[in-house]
Amino acid sequence: MEYDFTTIIPRRQTNSVKWNVDENELPMSLADMDFAVAPEIVTAMKEKLDLGVFGYETVPDTYYEALINWFQGQHHTKLEKYWLMFVNGVIPALSSIVRSVTNVGDNILVQAPVYDIFYHSIENNGRHTLTSDLVYQNYHYEIDWTDLAAKLSQPLTTMMILCNPHNPVGKTWTKAELERLVKLCTKYHVKLVSDEIHGDLVWGQEEYIPLAALANLADKEVVSLTSPSKAFNVAALHAATVIIPNENLRNQISRGLNNDELTEPNLLAIPGSIAAYTKADEWLNGLKKQLTANYYLAEKFIMANIPEVKITSGQATYLMWLDVSAYTNDSQVLADFIRRKTGLVLAAGAVYRGNGSNFLRLNFACPSQMLLDSLQRLQVSLTEFKKEKNYGN
Repeated sequence: MEYDFTTIIPRRQTNSVKWNVDENELPMSLADMDFAVAPEIVTAMKEKLDLGVFGYETVPDTYYEALINWFQGQHHTKLEKYWLMFVNGVIPALSSIVRSVTNVGDNILVQAPVYDIFYHSIENNGRHTLTSDLVYQNYHYEIDWTDLAAKLSQPLTTMMILCNPHNPVGKTWTKAELERLVKLCTKYHVKLVSDEIHGDLVWGQEEYIPLAALANLADKEVVSLTSPSKAFNVAALHAATVIIPNENLRNQISRGLNNDELTEPNLLAIPGSIAAYTKADEWLNGLKKQLTANYYLAEKFIMANIPEVKITSGQATYLMWLDVSAYTNDSQVLADFIRRKTGLVLAAGAVYRGNGSNFLRLNFACPSQMLLDSLQRLQVSLTEFKKEKNYGN
């Protein structure tokens, strides 16, 4: 079946967070795709609505079976049903886990630059962020294993939050890297929690390795968080799954999730998620082809027209991490300038900490003509920024 990834859907005045912008503005920052959801998912949700009775919902076995089959078929990973718990969002679950298994004042380690909401989950709950920054060399990021081990060994470090694949830099972690992380966290009695919400969005030659794919995890304190929200563009369904092989840790986290009232699905979460995992694989394959084409369209345009901008992203997520250090070391100033000049809205990298002040993040999950519009606006903005900067000097 052919799917439509070319039609621009008018989303202004539709309660869209992303498109709550001025009429001339083009939002390319928020991690929200501008493609229509797979029709198979829409059909499943319409069937639920046609029932006409909307009482309290439960999570059926078919939900977990759909997820188990998806991981086996897509990622060659065997999940056990008793490892799994439904929750109404990755970030609400992450915040609950922080409260459940760490104490106020503890250190929670992250690898900056990283998804900014991690910091909220840590710091809004009275814990401290400890960062082992990724090392940036030759437009590529790697782990500083010596620094990481030193910080994991600190007595107050009780949890590490991993992003797999890594947002915003688009890096996938190898099996060897994941095994090394688990070994280090186990050595220092640090719980490892992996946000894998972008796991189904590895679109190039690289491979997503779920943390749950590693062997002998039953005696390890590791947690994975997954959701159909990013890959299938269904964030408003508020559906996610917590994966915990270790029984004691699972029981402890389960109490917290239930106390926080995070385990009850809304009206459409279950039918929409099941349809995504059982009927929308062809749509996802088409999406990945479109993302690949969009990435190379952007790469070609940038190299030809604004070569001082360097693309550092890996082949995962639909978020392009742009090194703009040739223009500024304060990307917030640049992002504000770009928005004023052309209406293009990009995410300034400083919120991700680490070396993010040298970067902008661009969402390229949209029809190609919209992407080309954004790139042309970026080119105009950077030309003007450079002129004004030189004039000021």
